[in-house]
Amino acid sequence: MGSAAFQMDMFAEPLLPGLDYARDFLTQAEEAALIARIDTEPLAPFRYQQWTGKRLTHSFGWSYDFETGHFGPTDPLPDWLLPTRDRAAGFAGLEPDALVQALLIRYDAGAGIGWHKDRPVFEDVIGVSLGSSAPMRFRRRQATGFERRTAPLEPRSIYKMAGEARNDWEHSIAEMEAPRWSITFRTMRPAR
Repeated sequence: MGSAAFQMDMFAEPLLPGLDYARDFLTQAEEAALIARIDTEPLAPFRYQQWTGKRLTHSFGWSYDFETGHFGPTDPLPDWLLPTRDRAAGFAGLEPDALVQALLIRYDAGAGIGWHKDRPVFEDVIGVSLGSSAPMRFRRRQATGFERRTAPLEPRSIYKMAGEARNDWEHSIAEMEAPRWSITFRTMRPAR
């Protein structure tokens, strides 16, 4: 398994500076086991102020309540998630303990996630993609509109967003046609 920046084709520049990707981060058996574990967690519809989303989520380590604006600690990462966290940290070139937050998401048919940047309290974002493939869309405001890019997320793959990809671009996942799960790990931004 090699890590490389997303590339549009063999000779192209990386898709976005700060966006790294690897296929086959997990085996099919590991993927199936993680999906089964995620589905045993108390997943709940994502809520943003008065809006309820179709995706189901559960946080470990730290949680942000989009209804109240409260950010604080929550249940620690469970033991079953630690081996995946440790491998994700290795992929990202980080110490495992630096990944202080984990977000489990299940996208059923019709579920997606709108344009956003992750909360500014977090720094690096490492995602593990499970189930169906999905295009991760990126956009950055320009004087004449939006510059756009798309990165295909294959099942069992991993990506890292840092630097420009993390801070300068919004990202989204279009509504899914088939179920998809993801595990997103985050580091905390250093205090200034």
